[in-house]
Amino acid sequence: MEKKKICFVVALPGVANGFLREPIKRLATEFDVYLASNFDGKSMELDLPLKGYLDFPIERNPSIINEIKTLHILCKYFKKEKFFAVHSQALNASILNSIAGWMSRIPHRIRIFTGQMWVTMSGSRRWFYRMLDRLTVKLNTELLVDGYPQREFLIGEKILKEGQAVVLANGSISGVDVERFSPSDEIRLNERTELNIRQDQVVYTYLGRLKRDKGLYEILAAFNRLVVDHKNAFLLLFGNDEGNVMSHLQEYENIKDGENFCYFGLTRKPEKSLQAADVFLLPSYREGFGVSAIEASCLGLPVICSDTYGMADTMIDNVTGLRCKVGDVETLYQCMLKLYNDKDLRKNLGDAGRKRILKDFSCELVSNAWLDFYRNLDKNV
Repeated sequence: MEKKKICFVVALPGVANGFLREPIKRLATEFDVYLASNFDGKSMELDLPLKGYLDFPIERNPSIINEIKTLHILCKYFKKEKFFAVHSQALNASILNSIAGWMSRIPHRIRIFTGQMWVTMSGSRRWFYRMLDRLTVKLNTELLVDGYPQREFLIGEKILKEGQAVVLANGSISGVDVERFSPSDEIRLNERTELNIRQDQVVYTYLGRLKRDKGLYEILAAFNRLVVDHKNAFLLLFGNDEGNVMSHLQEYENIKDGENFCYFGLTRKPEKSLQAADVFLLPSYREGFGVSAIEASCLGLPVICSDTYGMADTMIDNVTGLRCKVGDVETLYQCMLKLYNDKDLRKNLGDAGRKRILKDFSCELVSNAWLDFYRNLDKNV
């Protein structure tokens, strides 16, 4: 029997190879899975069970002319392949996917909400991007959200209506590969040795894009204060410096590169790099679902995160970590200080976090939920 076709539309192929990797692998056992993305004119070998792919010039910061061009290409591809379902997540990909899917009469047009860029905006920009989100709601036939608190937020903002969107399993896009993210004393020792971090230092780590709305300036300010009287504190940052944050490092006089601070850059092995840490930080202004935080929890790290709506299910306050206020240096500092002074608390929160991830957020659990969702669509045709 011929398998039905699903096409994922993403701006960058790395999104599929990372966030959507496990769902795609599971779906490919019963469906033919395709990928439409911007490969930038280069062939890329993705370790994914894809039946085919489309290289088209979708951009994260598009122009009107480019949008028209990419829409035409996508429509042509959809009509040619006659997909059973087309699926997107980020806003620009979702706009193109939903319009092209509607014009091509694809029976199932699906968007998963993974965060809202307009949360930290104001005025006409906020109105415009909210309007685009609402447009995708109207044009898609099924809607997913990667967390329950985010769904309630979207309902409260009148983007969604009650009962209009589904959260798969307990949330997140793909869960955590619990075998890959497994704590190891040997890996911890090796990672610290390579980074020239002493075993007695208390290491605070952030992993993700370095930008203001991820709370990086609050991290720097809180650590700059902490390290004055707590000489064994160390700050370790991983990720692309998209916001040019490191150019401001000299403004924090107590942060000394190589002594109590290291900016590593992008890591291709987060399951190992994170094990150099004692505490994971994610004081984000906005977040759909903090994937890096649940990966850190799976490694047995206590998590300090902000009280933005998308992080509510990522961590349980005083059980698997501590919560600070959005954009607030003082509460972040107090959380960091508390964990610096209490090694037992760090261990207890970390142990509870790993147990929670194993129970509620394994990639096996979430990927099975993806497959069940698409099976039910197939039954309803």
